Amino acid sequence: MSIALVSHNEDLQGLLDKGYALRIDGAHLVVRDIPYLDHNLDLKIGAMVAKLVPVDKVKVVQDNHQVYFAGSTPYGLDGRPIPNMGEGGNNIVLTKKDVVVERSFSNKPPAGFPDFFAKIEHYVHVICGPAITKYPEANPLTFNVDNDVIGETVFKFHDSLTSLAEIGDLAVKFKDEVVAIIGLGGTGSYTLDYIVKTPVKEIRGFDGDVYHVHNAYRSPGELTEADLGKSKAEVLQRRYENFRHGLKLTQKYIDSTSAPDLAGVTFAFVCVDKGTARKEIFELLIALGVPFIDVGIGLNRKQDLLAGTIRTTYYGGASTAPARYAENLAETTDDPNDIYRRNVQIAELNALNAAVAVLRYKQIVGFYLDDGSPYHMLMRMHDLKLLQHGGSE
Repeated sequence: MSIALVSHNEDLQGLLDKGYALRIDGAHLVVRDIPYLDHNLDLKIGAMVAKLVPVDKVKVVQDNHQVYFAGSTPYGLDGRPIPNMGEGGNNIVLTKKDVVVERSFSNKPPAGFPDFFAKIEHYVHVICGPAITKYPEANPLTFNVDNDVIGETVFKFHDSLTSLAEIGDLAVKFKDEVVAIIGLGGTGSYTLDYIVKTPVKEIRGFDGDVYHVHNAYRSPGELTEADLGKSKAEVLQRRYENFRHGLKLTQKYIDSTSAPDLAGVTFAFVCVDKGTARKEIFELLIALGVPFIDVGIGLNRKQDLLAGTIRTTYYGGASTAPARYAENLAETTDDPNDIYRRNVQIAELNALNAAVAVLRYKQIVGFYLDDGSPYHMLMRMHDLKLLQHGGSE
């Protein structure tokens, strides 16, 4: 009911998108994290409450111009109670006990309030203005939204970026996607970072290796001493599990026997640097009919400089992957002289490789425009030129 209210009422959606800490509590709109000054001019945090009057199952309007307030009397910078804030009694009892209404305010402008957005903005200006002036860090726009307002989502925080950019209709294209990331090293960890912030239904990551100091130099995020020696899967699970649901990273190498691990996967990223491992993974994904993107970095040393390419190859599903596999676009044997495998610290190449791969995936899903994008792309480091081969499916 709460998410329906917000999505069907432009004024409530406007408050949510701007960053107010909204909650729907029964027939009441609660706006938390409201800074104000008490009688000592100390910074306090309160909450405003407004009654919701239903018009139908999803539309609501105001009952009047009043708001209720959880907090003490707000004061101005002159040390006096804010004028024209006539206080009334309290007859509001909320179901969630962390907000206790203590008083009501009536401060109606001549033209009244056309909707909830104008009403809340008015009272925030009056109540919060002195507090923000005295304490510049005070801010009612915390984006601290309750889950009952957000509705069902894979994220543990309100996705304000999607709502602010008004791309919710595009983001919904990921709702049934189950993405596998095979290999959580340099490029794989950046791929994970990008996909974690994409509203796919589920992410499964696989890597059998442990996390060493050199991994921190080519992966995003923090490094703590406690991470060292643990599996990459465990380190990255801890790093990202507070951000979203549907994340399962496993300490395991994917090979020809791993079909059960990929059951239900709709798309995969292959981010491994060993050719023989890539061959097994390719053949498994092709047998399962899972479309996938393979990434790679090929470096060589020219005197005192590094040169080479980054590669992004889309193999498609059952209809195209076998033919593209036959083209030998990626190494499926091991090169003992590959300098990349000596752990050259090249985070920017890993990040770029991952970004191109994720961008291509989002084209395939229908999030970005795809005007015949190639299925095989090479970017040369020495001149930053992108070489393309083939059009999309």
